[in-house]
Amino acid sequence: MILTRRGLLSTAAATSLLPLARVRAADAPIKIGVLGDMSGMYRDLSGPVSVACAQQAIADFGANAKGIPVEVVVGDHQNKPDIGAGIAGQWFDRDGVDLVVDVPNSAVALAVSNVGHLKNKVVIACGPGTADLTGPQCTPNTIHWSFDTWMLAHSTGGAMVKAGGDTWFFITADYAFGHAMQRDTANFVKEAGGKVLGNVDTPFPGTTDFSSFLLQAQSTGAKVIGLANAGSDTVNCIKQAAEFGVNKSARLAGLLVFISDIHALGLQNAQGLVLTETFYWDLNNRTRAFTERLLPHTGGARPGMGQAGVYGGVMQYLKAVEKLGVAQAKASGAATVAQMKAMPTDDDAFGPGSIRADGRALHPAYLFQVKSPSESKAPWDYYKLLATTPADEAFRPLKDGHCPLIPA
Repeated sequence: MILTRRGLLSTAAATSLLPLARVRAADAPIKIGVLGDMSGMYRDLSGPVSVACAQQAIADFGANAKGIPVEVVVGDHQNKPDIGAGIAGQWFDRDGVDLVVDVPNSAVALAVSNVGHLKNKVVIACGPGTADLTGPQCTPNTIHWSFDTWMLAHSTGGAMVKAGGDTWFFITADYAFGHAMQRDTANFVKEAGGKVLGNVDTPFPGTTDFSSFLLQAQSTGAKVIGLANAGSDTVNCIKQAAEFGVNKSARLAGLLVFISDIHALGLQNAQGLVLTETFYWDLNNRTRAFTERLLPHTGGARPGMGQAGVYGGVMQYLKAVEKLGVAQAKASGAATVAQMKAMPTDDDAFGPGSIRADGRALHPAYLFQVKSPSESKAPWDYYKLLATTPADEAFRPLKDGHCPLIPA
């Protein structure tokens, strides 16, 4: 039996409509839903710039010229898993959305990934950090682009321990990302011979005063205070650490820092901070060209790695749609994801790469240090490159993820 807007049809009646259904599916446009934080604490690392990146990918792919109609819809999940899952479900069931992309906030992303799997649609998570998306909670319908907690811990955490930061205290946002970030970084600290002296969980969302947490961290004598948070939480932590002099007795490790955070902090406050990103607008000729095309649509703001991931993910998705045909791509999200994995990736934000069987998009990771005001020569000239981790080493080994898609 098939449920339509008019109710239940008999099997015979439904069968008679199948040819028409196929025609409609072939004629229907591909619909992409950019589901992000449009009004809250992660707006600057998601928001309108993510929407612009999706639209730029459609333009650069040449969808219209190739006869592939594409529509973009936008949703605000408000950093609440139930709202995010509700929007995704409505998009898939009622509005004909084929792909949900962006989805910052790990708890929201895990919820939306489950909905995508249930509805056999595509989810490309570019803004969340939890490595569980390609681990125990991986699905054949989800791809994780840009970054994850394992990669960030491996790059930034490992570098800090090597530089002498062998005792740590964590200030952790109390939700899926924060706990995953602390877990993965703590593992690298301990493996390198360091110690974790403690942690404090901070309410999420809604915390703006981190002074007591910073002073608690300082009282332990830890050499490194790991900020297992993101967005305005990270900005406020760094600003308040400077106000209370905490940064003079301990080094701050921003475990997930975006260029929008550095812009909000200013180089005077952020100089010397070591961080990891997988995209920087001024990294090479391709990243600069992509950013120049994008700037007229962002009010001058440069994209961070999550927003650039929207561009790269949508570009690869459209390549798969072209390969499969619109009707087949709309019919099965799992088949579309399988096609995305079967092809190499290559775009102006991340360069050449691949998508692993567990859904992990592979590309290099870059360890940067924030420039001093005197070193910066132009607007948004914020980073100097310290080290590059190749794509095949940047992310957790496939065998260690415990993804149920991978044979034991």
